[in-house]
Amino acid sequence: MNRSLLARGLLILAVVAFALVSVYPIDESVKLGLDLRGGIHLVLEVQAEDALRAETDKDLDTLLGELQDEHGLVSVAATRTDDNSFEVTGVPRASDDAVSEVVDRLLQVWTWRRSGDLVRFSRRIEEVGEIREQAVRQALQTIRNRVDAFGVAEPVIQRQGLASNRIVVQLPGVDDPERVKELIKNTAFLEFRMVDYPGNGASASSEEEIVANYGGQLPANVQIFPHEIRDEAGLPIRTGYLALEQRQVITGRDLRTARAGLGQFNEPVVYFFLKPEGARLFGETTGANIGRYLAIVLDGKVRSAPQINGKITDEGTISGGFTQQEVEDLVTVLRSGSLPAGIKYLEDRAVGPTLGQDSIDQGLRAGLAGGALIVLAMLVVYRRSGINAVAALSLNIVVVFALLAYVGATLTLPGIAGIILTVGMAVDANVLIFERIKEELRAGRTVKTAISSGFSKALSSILDANVTTLIAAMFLFQFGTGPIRGFAVTLTFGILASLFSAVFTSRWIFDVLLSRRSRVETLSI
Repeated sequence: MNRSLLARGLLILAVVAFALVSVYPIDESVKLGLDLRGGIHLVLEVQAEDALRAETDKDLDTLLGELQDEHGLVSVAATRTDDNSFEVTGVPRASDDAVSEVVDRLLQVWTWRRSGDLVRFSRRIEEVGEIREQAVRQALQTIRNRVDAFGVAEPVIQRQGLASNRIVVQLPGVDDPERVKELIKNTAFLEFRMVDYPGNGASASSEEEIVANYGGQLPANVQIFPHEIRDEAGLPIRTGYLALEQRQVITGRDLRTARAGLGQFNEPVVYFFLKPEGARLFGETTGANIGRYLAIVLDGKVRSAPQINGKITDEGTISGGFTQQEVEDLVTVLRSGSLPAGIKYLEDRAVGPTLGQDSIDQGLRAGLAGGALIVLAMLVVYRRSGINAVAALSLNIVVVFALLAYVGATLTLPGIAGIILTVGMAVDANVLIFERIKEELRAGRTVKTAISSGFSKALSSILDANVTTLIAAMFLFQFGTGPIRGFAVTLTFGILASLFSAVFTSRWIFDVLLSRRSRVETLSI
């Protein structure tokens, strides 16, 4: 055997060794997707308007604080008119320069104009798109952090399209799908607000009672929130209502970390720790409101409303009749960050593991039946040369699974379809080569010349078909999501393996057989 054959043989041997090591054991090395393993599939839509409102409220509070503290405009007040605008009253015309100074220094994304006694603020158009995009990105990262903290293996968490507000979440092999869904669905938007009514921190029995207390008209700076009253066992008893100031003292964005613990009476609670700026704001508010009640609002519901007995700075406790599991889940979402906006659920689908096993069994049966027919056809049509094609085809399939295992790709039903398609392309490549060899033999060429010419003349057609399919697969991967990308991955790996096995390996097998005999008169093809 000459050096060229030996070098090519060693390369093929190395590829075979790599493939066998990568796929063994195959049930552990190749990850199965949602449709094969079972789990949950969610399609979420980020309500970016929530993020816009939160940013508007934050900038509104910043403006009021600067005008009141730095410029002495104690009578100034503000009201949000929509998601991207608000109005300010109590600013005399002589203080317009003060407004300009604050806007230029801290609120550059806003434009403002005076309309009589009102000063109207509007967010710049380009900033609206940026906040929406940032809300989706942050929601994507937050959901990914929560799923990672829960320990779900091989999750798929990605946007549904490049500029979409939708997020696709697929979690294969989930043992407790309801808990995971709650963990993802929980916005965990944490707010601390001062209680305005009732002043004793006890909940009112109805919203009408609160409105009646204000003379039938709720003030613009007050909002009503439900308060779920629970017993000692943490079970809900009834729903009360509290009137809270619209201004947020701090939010979940000010949290540094959180951990689970036990309260004064050994009940499960959450201990939270604040960032420096949040600690400063919290300390100023609690120090100035000793004796009043502070509501802890989670996802639009009051969890507790304790009385402020002293100044609180960098840490505190969240209680409210939690169970131990609720505390652990709340700590998880608080550590991973609150979602920047609400989530709307467009699709919520569970895939049972039985269905996944059925898909695997049917796929195996179909694959074995199809493979047997291909082997039979190649042996009948091309006789002993068909053994060459079968060997190359077997290597092709092993290499595809080895590449899937090596890169950690997840195998799905569309991915299996991609493998089947590449098997067909691999067979097609062998057919092109073998038919070219037969044509050369019928033209009177020697066996060695016929094989060489057959591979050379078929190569351009094989490359053309495979390269164009490879380009299509790349576009599918770039612009597709979920199952489409899985199809594109296996198709790409199959094309690469097909070129290696049908062109390189098959030619080497023929060359080895020719090298063992000095003269070859016939070829079983």
